[in-house]
Amino acid sequence: MYYEFTASRVSGDGNAVFPDKLIITDDGVTYRKGRVIGYKEIKIRHSAIGSVSLDKHLLFADIIIETNGGQRITARGFSRSDANMIRDLLD
Repeated sequence: MYYEFTASRVSGDGNAVFPDKLIITDDGVTYRKGRVIGYKEIKIRHSAIGSVSLDKHLLFADIIIETNGGQRITARGFSRSDANMIRDLLD
């Protein structure tokens, strides 16, 4: 299984130039945020995911992933349908 989701560039959450990206594979989930030079990347195994929640707005939604170790990742600006699919894949 391989799914790749990219946040909308018009979401207004700093995604205009470097949108948030979530990649879901059999091993786990990878959060990637681009920068002018390089990118920030966080990988989490499925067994380490404690909870997945959504913060839904009028047009877009934020995905909040919390690990068993207390780490929290917030990926911003995804379409509501993509956010629902991501939550279903990670639950």
